[in-house]
Amino acid sequence: MIHYRPLSALVLLLLAFLPAGCRPTVYLMPTPAVMATGEVNPFARNPDLDESGRVEVLFATNRSPMGGDAHRSYTIFPGDDLRLGIAHLSIGREEIDWGRIFALSTSDIPEERPAWHLDRIEEMAVIPLENGAEGPGEGLEPFFQVVNEVLERSIDKDIMVYVHGANSSIYRAAAQAAQYRHFTGRNSLVLAFLWPSAENLLAYGTDVQHARRSAPAFKRLITLLAAKSRAEHINILAYSAGAQIASPGLAAIGRDAARDRGASLRLGEVYFAAADVGTDAFLSHLQDYLDIPRSVTLAVNLNDTILAMAERHHGVSRIGRPSPADVDDANAAFAREASNSGRFDIIGVDRDTVAGLSSGAHNFWYAHPWISSDVLVQFLFHEGPEVRGLSENRDSKGLRYWTFPPDYPERIIGIIQQAEAEGNG
Repeated sequence: MIHYRPLSALVLLLLAFLPAGCRPTVYLMPTPAVMATGEVNPFARNPDLDESGRVEVLFATNRSPMGGDAHRSYTIFPGDDLRLGIAHLSIGREEIDWGRIFALSTSDIPEERPAWHLDRIEEMAVIPLENGAEGPGEGLEPFFQVVNEVLERSIDKDIMVYVHGANSSIYRAAAQAAQYRHFTGRNSLVLAFLWPSAENLLAYGTDVQHARRSAPAFKRLITLLAAKSRAEHINILAYSAGAQIASPGLAAIGRDAARDRGASLRLGEVYFAAADVGTDAFLSHLQDYLDIPRSVTLAVNLNDTILAMAERHHGVSRIGRPSPADVDDANAAFAREASNSGRFDIIGVDRDTVAGLSSGAHNFWYAHPWISSDVLVQFLFHEGPEVRGLSENRDSKGLRYWTFPPDYPERIIGIIQQAEAEGNG
């Protein structure tokens, strides 16, 4: 008798071995509004700028490995270790020189953007995760020697951890992280947490399962960065289904911190963009860790079409597109109080307040120049929404939220120029 594997298992096995060339191409994102006129130029602030298309980001992954050290690749399945290293990327490879990259990165000229390429992955350390192992692993000290040397040379002394969304390959996630590093003038150290997405929209259910299994690895990563790096702050940008990892992971960190008040996690900005995690779950998690980071930001688009589909899958609204029906009285009171405390900022984005934004936008943190600009400024300067030029609002129940004013581009450029003139840039 012939036994057939379930179709879903066959699909996952096929996806695990698809060549990287089948993945959607990532292009240099639109220039953030704060840089689009050339008046604010973070590249000029980098004394060690490599004037080429080469960009490196750190990575951490709990994907299971495939191949030897010289030919390392990673599957779409969770593994038993946390693997750390460097992802080497390039913009446009050899067909575009630095002068053109610089021009495209400091203006909003309507020209085709060059593609990102993942040139190679350099694995440096392996940390055991199985059965709660807390051993030192292999290569940890050399990896953090590199981290701390880069921080020493960098103007920005923080580490930014990027947690990608569902349906994302290693290439796509690393390229999104590299977008951020590039547009800081390559002044910021960025680490991409490459959790095992199945890399296919049809396998969203598998991504949900893998995200759930990845939260402990994310927690271990953050505690390692706090213990081993000399970063002034550890900032976190969780995009889409990355919130299904960062939100419970931070809650677990918060519960541990309550038991160990001597721990210094140095969490700075925590930013959730189009967060694909249950509304009720997010607010419950937030109560466990809100007092640890400098601030928590939630960017919300009530018309987000991707999160509408995710809501149908889960049967509950997502916090990036929340429904009041999914918020009980206690959580509503907590959200209202937290939003007025200065530690929890809600940013509303829609086509009525953000010029040129499509109604159902989901990828707005990197695809829209106003929003990417605000993310960069927040992480680099650790300033609240009011200082960053956003407009304050309150709903009928007293929940505070922020929106972009019509003159945002001119306003943020003026704010940064004034800060630089005063010596605060």
